[in-house]
Amino acid sequence: MKDTLQRGLESRVKFDVDRERTIDFMGEDARVYATPMLVRDVEMACRQLLLEHLDSGEDSVGTRVEIDHIAATLLGMPVELTVRVVEVNGRAVQFEIEGRDAVEPIARGRHARFVVDVDRTAQRLAAKAAKAAKAAEAGAAGDAGSEGGV
Repeated sequence: MKDTLQRGLESRVKFDVDRERTIDFMGEDARVYATPMLVRDVEMACRQLLLEHLDSGEDSVGTRVEIDHIAATLLGMPVELTVRVVEVNGRAVQFEIEGRDAVEPIARGRHARFVVDVDRTAQRLAAKAAKAAKAAEAGAAGDAGSEGGV
């Protein structure tokens, strides 16, 4: 991480709510910005801000999301997300987030990310995948031996 990663850094992301970002379960007239997509957009906005202050080979992963989605945003409306670094504690970074559409505030909350070394993370994930494969094999072997009885 670069020493430019400091409390107070801020970024704004603007976009229009497209169809992919909306719910569909209440019909066409009620297509509004979906909370899971809001969470995704917050994570991406925070990650983009961090990337400007990370070294080559580093990235970040989300570890916590606390969001109040306080107002509906209609399909096609513009949204602005503001993300602000409020704490840097080693590799742990805390953000405050605010969102608004053209009419009113729509979201507020906090998001935590952790800076990781991409290569080391890939190695840990490969090791976990190997353990999962062994566990699946052991489970399949146990299932095969239990045919016919209770």
